[in-house]
Amino acid sequence: MPRPILEVRDLRTYFSPEEGTVRAVDGAHLDVYPRRTLGIVGESGCGKSVTARSILRIVERPGRIVSGSILLRRDGDETGVDLTKLDPDGKEMRRIRGADIALIFQEPMTSFSPVHTIGNQIVETVRLHQGVGKREARDRAVAALRLVGVPSPERRVDEYAFQLSGGLRQRAMIALALSCSPRILIADEPTTALDVTTQAQILALLADLQRREGMAIILITHNLGVVAEMCDEVAVMYLGRVVEQGPVDAIFHDPQHPYTRALLRSMPSIKARVRSRLPVIEGSIPHPYNRPAGCPFHPRCPDFMPGRCDQIEPPSQSVGAGHDAACFLYGESAP
Repeated sequence: MPRPILEVRDLRTYFSPEEGTVRAVDGAHLDVYPRRTLGIVGESGCGKSVTARSILRIVERPGRIVSGSILLRRDGDETGVDLTKLDPDGKEMRRIRGADIALIFQEPMTSFSPVHTIGNQIVETVRLHQGVGKREARDRAVAALRLVGVPSPERRVDEYAFQLSGGLRQRAMIALALSCSPRILIADEPTTALDVTTQAQILALLADLQRREGMAIILITHNLGVVAEMCDEVAVMYLGRVVEQGPVDAIFHDPQHPYTRALLRSMPSIKARVRSRLPVIEGSIPHPYNRPAGCPFHPRCPDFMPGRCDQIEPPSQSVGAGHDAACFLYGESAP
């Protein structure tokens, strides 16, 4: 396995409004490898999107990174650069966004400017990072739209986001993200609100672009079926923490954390009995202002051990080759 091109260590991103502190990301660890796809899964409110925004340093106020490191390695750079040490509005961080790390936003309709054509927005990105003239930047914008399968890109480049269908808007968003050939592409729910056929086309497009461009992908999604098909590694997040991480086969065929097992049990199966009840995870995610002590999952956990899980937060420990889980069921503290 090559060295990761992106290492996230003990990342903590907190929001501090007047009502209290919300620990949106609370000690996350992630490794992203070249030419591989890392899937980040978990229920809504577990910190997946905030993790992506923290990597790009675009967390909105009153949110801020309070500790941890985000190490980005460029080609031939052994030490790398810690993104948490950079000014979010500084020149170096602005050069990294788009050129080294790009983001496909969750909802392209609200991410594109409604008063500028999609071509103008791609051209602006290309000129900012590539330093080329307007004509060449426009040619690159048309080429990017053609690359992602937008029909008649010479005409579509002058259209506005509201003139495109949902599938075409998503393709245009991918073209914008890929316009400067980033080394890492973060796809935050790239198939949200799309029909099943269009979802399949978008996912196939991402896989094809990865093979051709050689980029790493961070795929944020709720769809475990998509993760099984697209990803090489999987990180399972719960309440801001990565509770389990490992190869996709290990996560799906030998899950170790009770939360991961519960997520997989809740997936519909073609082998299930007719009219049988779908298993659910008992309870709900705790209120952000009222986090439980100890393991954050213990109020909902079927393997809860009183006096341990509700008192101490379990450390992440190895449960297999490249497979880690944060649970007291394993390691020296196992019962």
